[in-house]
Amino acid sequence: MDFVEKLKDIKAKFEDINRQLSDPAIMSDQEKLISLSKKRSELEEIVSVYDRYEKVEDEIDENLRIIDEEDDSELISFAKEELESLKEERDELEEKIKLLLIPRDPNDDKNVIMEIRQGTGGEEAALFASDLLRMYTRFAELKGWKFELIDLNESSGLGGIKEATVSISGKSVYGDLKFESGVHRVQRVPLTEASGRIHTSAASVAVLPEVEDVEVDIDPSELKIDVYRSGGAGGQNVNKVETAIRITHLPTGIVVQCQDERSQLKNRHKAMKVLKARLYDIKVREQTDEIAAQRKSMVKSGDRSEKIRTYNYPQNRVTDHRIGLTLYNLSNIMEGDLFELIEKLKIADRAEKLKNG
Repeated sequence: MDFVEKLKDIKAKFEDINRQLSDPAIMSDQEKLISLSKKRSELEEIVSVYDRYEKVEDEIDENLRIIDEEDDSELISFAKEELESLKEERDELEEKIKLLLIPRDPNDDKNVIMEIRQGTGGEEAALFASDLLRMYTRFAELKGWKFELIDLNESSGLGGIKEATVSISGKSVYGDLKFESGVHRVQRVPLTEASGRIHTSAASVAVLPEVEDVEVDIDPSELKIDVYRSGGAGGQNVNKVETAIRITHLPTGIVVQCQDERSQLKNRHKAMKVLKARLYDIKVREQTDEIAAQRKSMVKSGDRSEKIRTYNYPQNRVTDHRIGLTLYNLSNIMEGDLFELIEKLKIADRAEKLKNG
C-alpha cells in the first residue's frame, strides 16, 4: 500500500502525543493539554484503522504460509477460505484509510454565522425563509448546539422573514453546515392560493465560518458605526434607548446590523462577528477562485448563486441537485432531521476529493 510510510509517521506522532499527555508537567499547562488532546483526537481513528490493517496483513501472511508449508489438507482448506475474507477486509480498510488521509478542512471545527434571505416568490418566499430558519434551529437543538439570533428582518403579512442572521456554536458546526450555502427552492401550494396551484419560490442560505481576530485584520478607521433605536419586541427598552448597531465596512460596502440585545456593547460585539465572517469569506473566495475555475466541485459548498436543493411538499420529497440525491421524508427534514442528507453530502465530497487526488 502506497500510504504505509505515511501511516507509520502518523502512528509515531500519535504515540509521541500519548507520551507527552502522560507527563505530569503537561497537566499544569492547560493550553498545551487542550492542544495535545485535540491532536490526539484527530489522529485516533486513523491509527485505530491502521492497527487493524497491520493485523490483517499479518494474518494474510500467516495463512499464505500455512497454504505453502503445511500438509494438513483440512487446515489448508480453512486457511484458503479465511484468506479470501481477509483480503476483502484489507481492501475495505485501504479505502477507509484513503478517505481518512484526505486533509480536513481547517474550518470544520469552527462555529458559524448563518444568513437566510427571502428570494424570488414574494410572501411565499418569505414564509419559506422562515421555515428554513426553523429547520436549522431544530437541527441545532438535536445536535446540542447553541443557536443565537443576531438580526431578524420580518416580512409584513403571514409571519415570513426577509432576512435573518444567526450564530451557531458547538462541535464541528461548520463541518456539518458548510454544504447548506446556496439557493433553496420550494414547490408547494401557498396559503394564499385559492385554486390549489403549486408555486415555486426560493430562499438563499449563506454559511460563514466564525473567525478569530488574527484571521481578519480590520482597520477601525474603515468602519462607519451608527446607533439607532431597536424595533419589534423588546419591552420598555424598545424605541426609547439607542442600543441597535449598524456597521458599514467602507472599503467593501458590507453593512451588518444587530438589534437583538438590549446592550449596545453586546450588539456591537455580535455585529463585528458577522462582519469578520463576511470579510473572511471574501478572502477565502479570492484565494480559491482560480482553483474553482479549473475544477468544478460536485458539492459546491460556496456557490450561493446556484440552486442546490428543491423541497417538494406535495410529494414529501427533497432533492439535492449537487449529488442527485432524493429523499422522501420532507416532513422530517423540515423538523430538523438533516442527518442523512448531510452525511450523504460529506461522503460525496470525500469521494470526489479522493478521485481528484
